Amino acid sequence: MSGYNQFRAMWAITRGSLRAMLRSPSAIVFTFLFPFIFIVVFGFIGNGGGVPVYKIAMQKGADTSNPFFAAMRATNRLKIVNYTDEAVLKLAMQKGEIAALVGIAKPQSETAPYLFNLKSTNASSDKWPQLRELLNNMATEVTKKNVPGNKEFVTIDFDYNRDIEQVRPYKTIDFILPGQLGFSLLSSGVFGVAFMFYALRNQLVLKRFFATPIRKGFIVLGEALSRVIFQMITAIVIITVGYLWFDFTLIHGVSTFLQMLVLSFIGLLVFMGFGFIISGLAKNDSSIAPFANLITLPQFLLAGTFFSIDVFPAWLQPISKALPLTHLNTALRSVAFEGQNLWQVRWEIAILLGWGIVAYAIAIKVFRWE
Repeated sequence: MSGYNQFRAMWAITRGSLRAMLRSPSAIVFTFLFPFIFIVVFGFIGNGGGVPVYKIAMQKGADTSNPFFAAMRATNRLKIVNYTDEAVLKLAMQKGEIAALVGIAKPQSETAPYLFNLKSTNASSDKWPQLRELLNNMATEVTKKNVPGNKEFVTIDFDYNRDIEQVRPYKTIDFILPGQLGFSLLSSGVFGVAFMFYALRNQLVLKRFFATPIRKGFIVLGEALSRVIFQMITAIVIITVGYLWFDFTLIHGVSTFLQMLVLSFIGLLVFMGFGFIISGLAKNDSSIAPFANLITLPQFLLAGTFFSIDVFPAWLQPISKALPLTHLNTALRSVAFEGQNLWQVRWEIAILLGWGIVAYAIAIKVFRWE
């Protein structure tokens, strides 16, 4: 037994498991075809149909003690974002993250109206027609409630800040593709691992492995490595198709591509921990899907897969921000579009790894070989 090669045995398990996945229709559908269809659909949609919530920032010294500003804060169509750093504010305007920078001047006389000045870049030009209509309608309603007759209460001035140049257009595919990639990793890590290890245990495959000299750890590593290889191939295809067909933004080219793969690898390892938990808790194969959906479905809906979590009610946003898929999606988008490196998204990675530590700690407690 001393000449037995554990790594060669592990690689044999990896190859066999990988062949089984490539022959499995469910593995192809849930880890590749399903997210790929969404990418294609949203890729052809282009930039139409953005979320109906507009982020705005207030200029320094803006008067906020008036009914119109109160109406702006009350509506769920606007989100007022505070920036303490001018450089961060300028970068947000360049990327089109905020629809307008709002200045409010008090009336110079009792008969003069409030003057609202909104400035932005052409990075947010797609939001301006809707934002203009929204604010004009709000001004009409506020005037009716606060001013008798037809006296003008608010004057809204729209103009572009020509001193700030647009970085690049933020396309629908730049938001959708990272979200679908993240969901593909989540589905593969949870469903794939849970069903795979339950089947291996239930069909006594693991028990047969015990009759061989291979160690338990190498069995797990071999099966896990096959899942990682399969999903990394899927990630490469998804990113490449998005880049070549739909002009998905890879701001630094190959470097960005490789960093997205690193993030995908980290995310997959974390999500596989949840799969190990389910495979240990499941009493039969019919109980795996409910357990897995309990983990994946809330993240699919709440982790910014299809739309920004800013559209959720204020009480729901902290829950969304705590989910591991939210941090993976945020890191992927920051690297791909904003050009950040892995060190700059270290807090997203740290939170992901924190989830991983918790998941694997539980998995070790509940995992069963037989």
